[in-house]
Parts: sequence; C-alpha cells; structure tokens
Amino acid sequence: MKEDNPMSNEANERHIADDPSLWWKQAVVYQVYPRSFKDSRGEGLGQIAGVTEKIDYLKDLGVDAIWLSPFYPSQLADGGYDVDDYRNVDPKLGTMDDFDELAKAAHTRDIKVVVDIVPNHSSNLHEWFKAALAAEPGSPERDRYIFRDGKGPNGDQPPTNWENHFGGPAWTRVPDGQWYLHMFTKEQPDWNWNNREVRDDFLRTLRFWLDHGADGFRVDMADSLVKHDDDGKPYTIRTWQYMFSKIRPEFPEVAFVSEWGRPRESLEAGFDMDFYLDWRWDGIPNGYNMLLRNVDDPLSRDGDLSYFNADSKTPIASFLEQYEPQLRDAERLGGTFNFITCNHDTARIAPRLSEREIALAYCTLFAMPGTPFLYYGDEIGMRYLPLPTLEGGYVRTGSRTPMQWSAASLAGLKAGAISHTDDETSAYLPVDPSADAPTVAESRDDSLWRIVHDMLHLRNETEALHARGTFTALSHGRLFAFARSSGSQRVIIAVNPSRHSERLQLPEGDFTEIFHIGDIDVSGNSLNMSLQSFAILRD
Repeated sequence: MKEDNPMSNEANERHIADDPSLWWKQAVVYQVYPRSFKDSRGEGLGQIAGVTEKIDYLKDLGVDAIWLSPFYPSQLADGGYDVDDYRNVDPKLGTMDDFDELAKAAHTRDIKVVVDIVPNHSSNLHEWFKAALAAEPGSPERDRYIFRDGKGPNGDQPPTNWENHFGGPAWTRVPDGQWYLHMFTKEQPDWNWNNREVRDDFLRTLRFWLDHGADGFRVDMADSLVKHDDDGKPYTIRTWQYMFSKIRPEFPEVAFVSEWGRPRESLEAGFDMDFYLDWRWDGIPNGYNMLLRNVDDPLSRDGDLSYFNADSKTPIASFLEQYEPQLRDAERLGGTFNFITCNHDTARIAPRLSEREIALAYCTLFAMPGTPFLYYGDEIGMRYLPLPTLEGGYVRTGSRTPMQWSAASLAGLKAGAISHTDDETSAYLPVDPSADAPTVAESRDDSLWRIVHDMLHLRNETEALHARGTFTALSHGRLFAFARSSGSQRVIIAVNPSRHSERLQLPEGDFTEIFHIGDIDVSGNSLNMSLQSFAILRD
C-alpha cells in the first residue's frame, strides 16, 4: 500500500508505552495445533472443545496465553493456512459456540487467547476468489487478488520468473489466459493489499474475533503483504501502520505478534512482538539456529553445532553477536523479540538432543528477555517423527503429531496412518510408536514436564524475568551467563551445556540460588557449575 496512511502518533505512543497492564509483557504463550491437541470425540482428530477440556492443564503448567493455529474452514492444502472463510470454524473442529466456550473458559482462568491470522493469501475456495475467477480481467473482483497478463505473443508465459516458497512457479494460468500469483501452493492465491476492500475486510475479521473474545493475533507471513518490497520493507511497514491506526483505538489492549524475524522492521510497523524464525539460508544459521538447530538433518546428532549440544564445543559468542543488536532494536521500539521452543513449521529438537540438553535449552529460553512461546508437547519432550509430507510444503508434518496425553489415550492411534479420508476411526496423524514415547501421564517428579512447570511458575513470580527486564551478558564462552533486572530486583542466570565443570566470577552482590538443574555451588563470589547444569541466583 503506497498511500500515505501511517500509524497515528497516539497509536504509536500506546505501542511503545511501558505499561505493565499490557498482558503480553509478562506472559508465556503456548501454541496449540488444534487438529492434534485433544480429541474430545474419539474421532482421531482434535477439536476446539478438546482445548477447552485441557484448559486446566494449561493453567497448571503455568502458561498465560494460548495461540491457536488456524481452525478455519479449509481444504488443508497447507495445514489450514489456506483459509476458505476467515470468520468461522471448520465444522470438523467445532462451531463458533465451541470457540466462545473456549474463550470464556480461558478468561475465567486468566489465560489469553491468540488467534492465527493469514493475511498474505486466502484459499482458492474463498468466495472472493471464486468470484474473481467468474469475473472478467480488469474487474473489481479480480483486483482483490493479483492477476496479471502473461508474457509472450500469446500470453502463455508467466508474468515473472518468481518461484513459490514450496518450489515451482508462483503463477497459475486461468482459462481466460490471465495468471494469478501464489507465493505458496496454487490453492493459496495472494491478496492484493493495495486494494482498500481487502484491507477493510481484514479489519472486519480482526473485529469479529475480538468481539468473540480474542485477546491478540499471531500474523502469518506478516512481512509479505507488498510483493518485492524495497529493502527494509517500507511499503509493508506503512500498510501495517495503517491497519493498526484503525484497530488499536478500538481495542487498546490487543496484542499483535508478527511472523517476521526482524524486529527493527516489524516493531516499526506497529507490532508488539516478533520472534526468531527457523532460518538456515544456504546452511548459515541465524541466532536461533545457533542455539538449537545448527544441523542439516533434524534427526541426526552428527555434525550438529548447536550450542546446547553437549558435544558441539560451540561458544555462546556467535549467538550473542547476532542476537544483541536485534534485542536492542526491540527495546528501542518498545516491543519484544521472542524465542520459541518450536512451532508448526519447525522440527522438534527431540530426539536429536537429549532430555537434559532440552531442559537446559528451554530453561534458558524462558529466562531470556521477551515473551517465550512453548509449542504443544515440548513440555514432555515429544519427538520429531520422519513422516511423509501432509498438507503442503516441506517435511514439517513430523512436528504436528497428536499430543501424547497418556499411553492409554494413544493406544488406538499407534497403528493409524496419515489420512484425508472420512473414516472417523482413522487417526489424523500417527503418534510416536516407541515404547518409551513421553506422555503427560507418565511425567515423573524429575521429568522434563516438572522442570518446565517449575521454571514457568518461577518466571511468572520473578519480575526480573519478565519480558522487559534488562539483559546483560556476563560470559561469552561455553558457559553462558547473563544478568536480568527490573527495578531493584536482579537475577543471574547461568547455563553450562558442556561435559565438564565451569566456574563463573559473580558480580558484586549477595546471591542466593532459587532454581537449578544439576550440581551447582555458590561460594563467596564464585558460582561453580557441574557438567550440563543450570542455575538462577537472586541478589
């Protein structure tokens, strides 16, 4: 959108205000993939009602908000990110009444609800796209999407040589000879955000879900609205500034999370939060991958240079070099730059990393600045499974398998196969067939679940660990130590992922251990840490 409609000064001031009443500044967000979370009807498929059924579990775990991956009517060409109707619930997953009940149950327990919004594209079954296909070239209906004439004497060559993100051409030809743009599958035609009607309809969608109890939105592909934008995404930024100038005065406490991965741009656009994406362009990791996923094969430990791999010998310095400038961008712009344990597009780190390595990693992420995001099942160490691709894209299906509540609940699913059939006895996706597959029910007092539970509760109770607490790195080698503070409260966090002991010289203060994994000892102004250990000290 190239018209001059920036975010108002008032809206921008609200965005950057250090207001503790804004819930996201002290929250932990739990991502739910509804189709895989809880089957409340015995159909092999999760439902919205299943999330409601487990809301007390989430409260006990210590989360403050749930992010619901798309639950809209969809043909599932791309996991529900091909949306037929933005203002409804897929009948297989429930009804609007079910969503209202979930929002009510969550709010009764002080849990916020974050809805996933997909603004880059719709489904080709969306009523507006069907109308576009029925209309003529140059019509208002076609202008809602990106239709272009082809190249060549007969227009039989695509308008550009762009490829979609899943591989293959980004243009598909329709019978009258024009081509439409789809940066993902051909079932996902891209919206034309220069069209005022498109912008107004998305504002209607946001208001619809807010009126139904949503507290925020995670925005899919938030940086992609303007195609081939200039460096720094100036026109995409101005498009979002326009949208926020319309919606924030009506709903001042709503939180917007961008899938962007560059806080200098996303927070300038008006988002409250951005998070690290799983990027390894040409084998070169970003800061997030340096910590958790610096490997080509998600199942292989060999050659993994991730910081939390005990055998990697990777120092924390390379991560900090990439991370700290982005953290300072987020601080300057009044938002947060967050970490995820995983998400629906990202390979889980088990079984490549051990349970102890995962525990150290998650506790560190939960202690970092920002609003942490915990992917469903990561609290018990659910494993990435090598499964055939389902629902479009690359091999990410193995991170979307059914939540493992108990061995008994999974018994009927272990023989299930990937299926799009109407056979209600078939599991939507198979589960981990291993005899030692982790479950919630079998979590022990010393299990990963208990560590995650205790760490989340400690974070909620400790102001210095909230999103906007300050961050100062204290070490840059294999030992990673940093200080966080808020007001008069200061804590030191230290993690030793290696297979040998480490010693940290503490700053001036009187420190007491309040949380630990492994053997640690505070002696005078020194912290002695055993192999693969973690500690939080409070001054």
